[in-house]
Amino acid sequence: MTLFAHLPRLSLLALALVLMPLAHADRSAADDESHIADARVQHRSYVFEPTGETIPYALFVPSTYDGSAELPLLVSLHGLGRSYDWLMGYHGLLNLAEQHGYAIVTPLGYIREGWFGSRPAAVEQDGVYSELDVMNVLALVQEELRIDSDKLFLWGHSMGGGGTYHIAAKHPELFAALGVAAPAPAISAPRDDILDAISHLPIFVLQGDQDDLVPVEVTRDWVAAMAERGMQHIYVEIAGGDHSLLISQDATNMQKFIEFFNLIR
Repeated sequence: MTLFAHLPRLSLLALALVLMPLAHADRSAADDESHIADARVQHRSYVFEPTGETIPYALFVPSTYDGSAELPLLVSLHGLGRSYDWLMGYHGLLNLAEQHGYAIVTPLGYIREGWFGSRPAAVEQDGVYSELDVMNVLALVQEELRIDSDKLFLWGHSMGGGGTYHIAAKHPELFAALGVAAPAPAISAPRDDILDAISHLPIFVLQGDQDDLVPVEVTRDWVAAMAERGMQHIYVEIAGGDHSLLISQDATNMQKFIEFFNLIR
């Protein structure tokens, strides 16, 4: 007879839930680093219940917000290896958000390379935690600010684009529209299942034709499948565009995303 054989089934379940937080990968100090010093960006953190760890996130609130009116929200997912506040530094993003009255939140995704659950992380549980962190941070912002639930937008770059596909497919009722820049879904991602789940959501897709990390052909195939479903989508392919600078350092392309979300609004 084992040590726990005498415990009732529910007690065993409770014990398992208590022990689960011990089974997580070691996070490094780099996972919690920030890189954006803009005074408009609020660097926040919260306690992640499954592990008891403190996880950071970043928040931007337009200066005109006084709580009297609801805000549209951009949930913004970073690329592989980037810090949790990295997207806040994309050229033009904060200025555009201020001008058009958007709040922005940038979750970490538990670790820098968690893939937001869209593909297995180096430690499987980290992928689960990565997705959960996004949903936790979204809930925190909705509790703190008056967010318009009909103007909740999800977008991401590279790994964050793959995460956008994945999380939107898991929670298709939450979002009003999606955006992806040089999206990096897993080769094994169930494309048809994902697109079927989000087929009602308008989506903006940006891709450089000289991207050496996400082949343009991959994005073209996803866009063709969107067209086959009659999805409302806009595809912009940038001639000579690379993987990163076409969006992180190009305010004109960043503006394309904001203009798209403005159309949905």
